Amino acid sequence: MYSGRERPDPDELLQQVKQDDIRADRGRLKIFIGASAGVGKTWAMLAAARASQAQGRSLIIGLLETHGRHDTERMAEGLPRLPLRQVQYRDRALKEFDLDAALAFGQEHNNALVLVDELAHSNVPGSRHPKRWQDIEELLQAGIDVWTTMNVQHLGSLNDVVSGITGIRVWETVPDRLFDEADEVVVVDLPPDELLARLKAGKVYLPDQAERAAGSFFRKGNLLALRELALRRTADRVDDQVLAYRRQASVESVWPNREALLACVGSDGQADKVVRSCARLAAQLDVNWHAVHIEPLATSGQDGAVSPEVDRTLKLAAQLGATTAVRPGSDVAQALVRYAREQNLVRLVMGRHGRRWPWDVVLSDRIAEMASEIDVLQVSTPAASLGNTSNAPASPAAPSDKPAMAWQGHGAAVAACVLTALLATPLQQILELSNIVMLFLLTVVGVGLRFGRGPALTAAFLGVGLFDFFFVTPRFSFAVSDVQYLVTFMVMLAVALTIGQLTAVLKVQAESAIRREQRVRSLYEMARDLSSALMVEQVSDIAQRFLAAEFQAQGTLLVADDADQLKSVNGGRCEVDMAVAQWAFGKGRAAGSGTDTLPASRTLVLPLNAPMRTRGALVIMPPEHTNLDSAQHRLLETCASLLAISLERIHYIEVAQASTIQIESERLRNSLLSAISHDLRTPLSGLVGMADALETSRPTLAPPQREIAGAMRQSAIRMGVLVNNLLDMARLEAGAVQLNRQWQPLEEVVGSALAASQPTLKDRPITVDLAENLPLLHLDAVLIERVLVNLLENAAKYTPAGSPIELHADCASGTVTICIDDRGPGLPPGREEALFQKFERGTRESALPGVGLGLAICRAIVQAHGGQIHAEQRNGGGARFIVTLPTGTPPSDDGSVTASAFVTSCLT
Repeated sequence: MYSGRERPDPDELLQQVKQDDIRADRGRLKIFIGASAGVGKTWAMLAAARASQAQGRSLIIGLLETHGRHDTERMAEGLPRLPLRQVQYRDRALKEFDLDAALAFGQEHNNALVLVDELAHSNVPGSRHPKRWQDIEELLQAGIDVWTTMNVQHLGSLNDVVSGITGIRVWETVPDRLFDEADEVVVVDLPPDELLARLKAGKVYLPDQAERAAGSFFRKGNLLALRELALRRTADRVDDQVLAYRRQASVESVWPNREALLACVGSDGQADKVVRSCARLAAQLDVNWHAVHIEPLATSGQDGAVSPEVDRTLKLAAQLGATTAVRPGSDVAQALVRYAREQNLVRLVMGRHGRRWPWDVVLSDRIAEMASEIDVLQVSTPAASLGNTSNAPASPAAPSDKPAMAWQGHGAAVAACVLTALLATPLQQILELSNIVMLFLLTVVGVGLRFGRGPALTAAFLGVGLFDFFFVTPRFSFAVSDVQYLVTFMVMLAVALTIGQLTAVLKVQAESAIRREQRVRSLYEMARDLSSALMVEQVSDIAQRFLAAEFQAQGTLLVADDADQLKSVNGGRCEVDMAVAQWAFGKGRAAGSGTDTLPASRTLVLPLNAPMRTRGALVIMPPEHTNLDSAQHRLLETCASLLAISLERIHYIEVAQASTIQIESERLRNSLLSAISHDLRTPLSGLVGMADALETSRPTLAPPQREIAGAMRQSAIRMGVLVNNLLDMARLEAGAVQLNRQWQPLEEVVGSALAASQPTLKDRPITVDLAENLPLLHLDAVLIERVLVNLLENAAKYTPAGSPIELHADCASGTVTICIDDRGPGLPPGREEALFQKFERGTRESALPGVGLGLAICRAIVQAHGGQIHAEQRNGGGARFIVTLPTGTPPSDDGSVTASAFVTSCLT
């Protein structure tokens, strides 16, 4: 009886010890998960916390979201709470979870427990971590236990599924990794009818919110689907835990705790039907299924290589949703049972086989004897195929590309046996016949090691014949004088055949192990070289060396640019069909030779799928008349993954370097601007005062001197404006400017801006068109006036004298849009966005005064108000600057705010 016990892998045991050490220092995470809001997750967490507190455990509520539910608030009474920290965001003070206080609590108390509600919450910008689950990870790393809550729609892998069911996209998500690594998950379940009753009773949301929720998210169909998702996802997690426990505890038998199927794929004509039958059965039972092929070591000298028929069948199984695998093994039944027990698969689906010989044991019967807990389902097959009845699925035919080598092996076996007989003949008088038998057995071992199983069989039979002919009396005859020699011949033949078979199998296994070691070493060397690569060209060279060494193939590395267009890296050694490469890159799937997409192509294109995005594609041209098998495809996919990770690492190194340089440049520039602006304001104010003193001095200045004094005063004022712009820009970027936002009509701000711009606009015709339905805006009037003044002065500066300027505003979709149009030469083509950068001007070499800070200041002020500003070419010529501000929820208007007369007076 097969026990399935194997010696544990020392590396796996060492890795398990390391993981146990890490987990021992890490806090424990407990998640209360539900199908939707209102099922009672927070209440269940608080109830469990009360029971834990009663047992003397030190715990504290880090953050609790009751949403106005009175029963939840009552459950939290008596439990200690951490005070929330206040975070200033724009003009509002928001309350957030105090991570530092929770860490301090954990350091003060042994076996501390912190309760943090709503795991998927997004923190206020400016917090240490953007997501609350990252706060919880820091607590766990500090050795603090955490209990938290979440809904199933917040799981990252189910986000799109939930969106398709409910029609509502949830933007706050939690990585599945955190859910799977949790030490305990508690499902808080409630039938949809009871949940809807709680919603109507106002126990989920406030009455006005409950009415909206009942008509959108909280529909019975949505709740049923979400409930199934929550239960299934938790069941998948428990199933993974069961498999991990079985491996750790070395459990041999299969536990029928969950239905799962295993399709046994042979290389005969039954494989396709077995796979399709298993797929239909899995669909009917709605269970997972696997498809595995056992490649006998004694008949296949290639590591992981299978016949084209088996490879095609496994691809079919993968397309039908199976998890596929190829396992080497000398005993097919034993290998199948081992795989089923490793994956805890309770049912095997296989083809029906008959008996070739009366003493044969059918594969299904052998599996039933080895593992009585596994069900074996046999698929009916055509009568013609029942004759193929070997215990193992038919193995692929031996390669026919080297028939001469096979005949050479048999010839060498014959020559070795004859040579052994000739060498043993002079020793006949010295050695016993049993020792001469050992010489022939040694010959069989040598032939098996050198030439394999077939020549070893030849050597076994020929050795027995030569021993009988030359050494057993009567000599030089096949007649036997003593019947006991027949027993000797039979034992000799059996031992020779066994030794030859074992020797051949050991040779195949040794060669397979050597090939696996070579591939692992090649991948290790490639990964080591990629870890030190700092340029894309180096990555390309490493990839080409690997392809040439392992596959004798040529390759070209394609890297995607910012516009997702592939570009060849210098040094590519094969031709590239960019259409095929771009398709593989866009779809994230392999294309070309050996795939289902454009299989007639000479090249194989693998997308470089990195964790963040697809970084490019690898084009491979194998040698002519060479078909890559499934094992080689898997090796190439591993190579592509390593290349993608390396390219992503290089990309982020470049991003980090550019960001560091930009940050340091901005810091130096802001410091310099702040220092210069402060040092220049005092002497400029002095120049203006001295110019005024000259104009009012006695005796009165002559007209030429008075003109010079006036020009000096205007130049000093203009320089003062530039310095103020520099100082304002430095303050805005440093965050030192606090908005004084109040609800005000836009008309007043426009009127003030027009009045302040009169010296610059002079006699230009100004057209103002403000919609009558403009609401009050929550803004800093002084800063928004500054924006409008800068835009009006910019329009006057870059347009011909006397050309009109238009200002109009409208309200739509929760925003107010302000447009300023001119009739000038328009914006530089392609530089509409660059004009809002610091020190950027419409014309780089221009006699017009200015340093290019006005539009940058406008953008900083508008963005501080939560709005946007951009520029575009005006239809009919000229430029248009568009400012968009959010309306918010203004207070009720009693009709007292009217500013049309004020604007009209400013225009006149």
